Amino acid sequence: MSIFSKIKDAIFGKKDKPQDGVMPPPTPQPTPTQAAQAHAVDVVDVENNLDSMPGADRLNWRTSIVDLMKLIGVDSSYENRKALAHELGREDYSGTAEDNVWLHRTTMQHLSRNGGKVPAEFLD
Repeated sequence: MSIFSKIKDAIFGKKDKPQDGVMPPPTPQPTPTQAAQAHAVDVVDVENNLDSMPGADRLNWRTSIVDLMKLIGVDSSYENRKALAHELGREDYSGTAEDNVWLHRTTMQHLSRNGGKVPAEFLD
């Protein structure tokens, strides 16, 4: 599992996957109104979820990729941050402050693209 997937699962919650060989029962096609309502429910409030986690008051997850990873229980080592940077398109990650700012912002942008409601300050 990728580092970004671990981050996303920790914040969004894991979706149950069907067991091998077991097909879920068929579901009727939703009406357009039902589909719009379901999509609205699928949006995850990233800020609220992170603020609700134990330790959020002691960690600066809003600006620090290391604190963000610590808060959600993902190893924040240099190796994992470098792997995350590679997943998100940065091949020259060296762990500098500038790299970590980029990594935090890009992680938030990817959370937004994957159904997260992220504060605008993280999307610039």
